[in-house]
Amino acid sequence: MPQHTKPYGTVLETIGWTPLIRINKVTHGVRTPVYAKAEFFNPGGSVKDRIGLAMIEAAEREGRLKPGGLIVEATSGNTGVGLAIAAAVKGYRCIFTMPDKMSQEKARLLRALGAEVIITPTAVPPDHPDNYIMKGRAIAAAHENAIFADQHYNPVNPDVHYHTTGPEIWEQTSGKVTHFVCAPGTGGTVSGAGRYLKEKNPKIRVVAGDPAGSIYAEYAKTQVKSEGEPYKVEGIGGDKIPTSLHWDVIDEWVVVSDKDAMQMARRLAKEEGLFAGGSTGVNVVAALDVARRLDDPKALVVTVLADTGERYLSKVYNEEWLRENQLIEDERPTVGRLVAAKRNESPPLIHVAPEASVRQALNLMTTYNVSQLPVIEGDDGIGAVSEQALMARAIGQPKILDSPVRDVMDSPFPVVDSHSPVASLTTLLSRTTPAALVRRDGKVVGIVTRYDLLHQLAGIR
Repeated sequence: MPQHTKPYGTVLETIGWTPLIRINKVTHGVRTPVYAKAEFFNPGGSVKDRIGLAMIEAAEREGRLKPGGLIVEATSGNTGVGLAIAAAVKGYRCIFTMPDKMSQEKARLLRALGAEVIITPTAVPPDHPDNYIMKGRAIAAAHENAIFADQHYNPVNPDVHYHTTGPEIWEQTSGKVTHFVCAPGTGGTVSGAGRYLKEKNPKIRVVAGDPAGSIYAEYAKTQVKSEGEPYKVEGIGGDKIPTSLHWDVIDEWVVVSDKDAMQMARRLAKEEGLFAGGSTGVNVVAALDVARRLDDPKALVVTVLADTGERYLSKVYNEEWLRENQLIEDERPTVGRLVAAKRNESPPLIHVAPEASVRQALNLMTTYNVSQLPVIEGDDGIGAVSEQALMARAIGQPKILDSPVRDVMDSPFPVVDSHSPVASLTTLLSRTTPAALVRRDGKVVGIVTRYDLLHQLAGIR
């Protein structure tokens, strides 16, 4: 089929009419066909391009945004990109607030598009001044000729999906779609497209995926707002109740774990050539759950490939990050696993401060039955002491027992990263280097000794 047969006036005219693609390999054994709307074909790489342009044009029509004005938004990244592209073409400034759990690629992309990005803490309540939405509202209120796009509470959000995404899916499936599966963040896509499809055929079922830790699925059952738990998938789920999410449109909820979402996103890339982010993983896991339960070749499940995987190279497609967050199956023995496998009631890191006395250090060694201690100051090992050396000096100089450890300590133990292979310890540890400190995310979290290494190599637990 010929595409783009005529030139466009601006890049904004290329938003929408994204392709619908059948998923073939990760659906192995599933008789129900599953198709996905590839929203990463939008110029900004995500489904949010649709609402970015629509919210700006609505503000222009209403006279709230005038030439040279400022657009402020609280975004997980993708809505900011959609707004920034439209703002670049139309000549507006942008300031975006973004939680610190979002990938660094998103912040860099927003800055490349000319926006100012303010990073806010993720772990604050929704009504806290440092919450990214509260911060965004405050910035917009402090400037003249400024709007807060407010995607979570802006009726334009679901409305644009009602007028574009829904009709596209209906036409692309020739009206044969039976189930629409989409995980809500702001709720605009599932609400708008879902409502349109149900108006065309009331038998169509709308299913929402939700990352484990989000409050949405539980709220849909109980109508009681809970606290929620942290999760790693970006851009969907939430800890607030947005008005852009129309609960009456959704017939069913499927909760998906971070691990299942990340692994599905990676499978889509490797097996289908569809390079998308973690929220797409939630969508496809939920869509496959629906398709398996239907087990009907005449049904037709449609879901959404929400954005491009290029936004997540440092996370979803970074095995080191996945290992740190226990989101990947990894049988490789690492130093971190060796520390975690030590089965005793002692703290993972027994250490002494440089100001502590030699007597205190010896008492610690006796209490925990260890023969050496690292001397820790801040997040660094600055020295080490051993029971044998301290006792030898104390016998000849009893007064040394009350001296600070700093005065008698030896050189510090070497430091290894928690993700280093255990094999690296075999050349590091020796009679003169009996232990090594283990560092993760810049902090010392444990210690491994020659004794620990020997037990691991011998298979002793």
